[in-house]
Amino acid sequence: MSETRWTPAARGPRRPHPLVELTRARLVEFVREPEAVFWVFVFPVLLALALGIAFRSKPAERLRAAVERGAPAQARILAILRASPDLTVVELSAAEAAQALRTGKVDVVVEGTAPAAGSEGELLSVTYRYDTTRAEGRAARLAVDDALQRALGRPDLLAVREERVAQPGNRYIDFLIPGLVGLNLMGSGMWGLGFAVVQARVRKLLKRFAATPMRRSHYLLSFMLSRLVGLVLEVAVVVGFGWLLFGVAVRGSLVDLAVVSLVGALTFAGLGLLVAARPRTIEGVSGWMNLVQLPMWLFSGTFFSYERFPAAVQPAIRALPLTALNDALRAVINEGSPLSASFPAVLVMAFWGIGSFAVALRLFRWQ
Repeated sequence: MSETRWTPAARGPRRPHPLVELTRARLVEFVREPEAVFWVFVFPVLLALALGIAFRSKPAERLRAAVERGAPAQARILAILRASPDLTVVELSAAEAAQALRTGKVDVVVEGTAPAAGSEGELLSVTYRYDTTRAEGRAARLAVDDALQRALGRPDLLAVREERVAQPGNRYIDFLIPGLVGLNLMGSGMWGLGFAVVQARVRKLLKRFAATPMRRSHYLLSFMLSRLVGLVLEVAVVVGFGWLLFGVAVRGSLVDLAVVSLVGALTFAGLGLLVAARPRTIEGVSGWMNLVQLPMWLFSGTFFSYERFPAAVQPAIRALPLTALNDALRAVINEGSPLSASFPAVLVMAFWGIGSFAVALRLFRWQ
């Protein structure tokens, strides 16, 4: 009886690697969720459209000044201020002026007194009332004082020439678009991955996975790899929309933009997996997600510069991953800086991403 020899062909068709199959499954799950597609691709565009229109470039608004009715020098003050092209002037009683200043309807209240008997000049003194915490109040006070001083004969000892600049690159929408890209990468990375893991745990799917030879590293890596597939489209939608509608140009290299976005996406994918490593309910992971993301929403400079915060907290703010991502994106998109200029920010993101994934791998439980 002849001996049957085993050959490699007898093993049957070669099966795909588990990591490939898991990544494909993550992508299919994402495409089948219309809500996820909306929040990742449509919502950032709508937000950019709304804020871009609200803060679009337009002529500066005229400052609002109120002159108190009944003051001895009221008529002269009104005549001078109404001749200024930078001011809108109204005449109010003392009570009305106080109410208008308190509610923000005017920026400064002017009260003048007549010159003393026998004195030279048309005004003896003027009192300005304004809110020093409002930039409009300080600007209105300066504009009113300049108009009055010039009308009463103050000489300009310094020759001044103005060059007013309004061009792409220094508008609010130019600041906003990179911030929206960073915010979107954080949201899709954390909510998209964290919810998917906890939802699988709630549906007892992870308990079934535990009985397979699949490794935890393969399962978690599949989520991170699935993020990379849609990354190009996710960034291109927001950046392309800003370019088409508002003229927001990418001044740096597209390769540098891709590298920064890739590092940022992996960073928040790692954070999302870490947050979802242990929670057993959707409510639980939602609380942890909000706790992690809220400080970055407030401090990381998405909608306004984090330089507004006190200097004492600046080091902590710069250590946040979203701050590093936003800074790197703005350096590439707005400033045209090379990737080497954003190396510290990339290191911060890499630290958070690698550290989060390593800790998530140790903490993750199937059940």
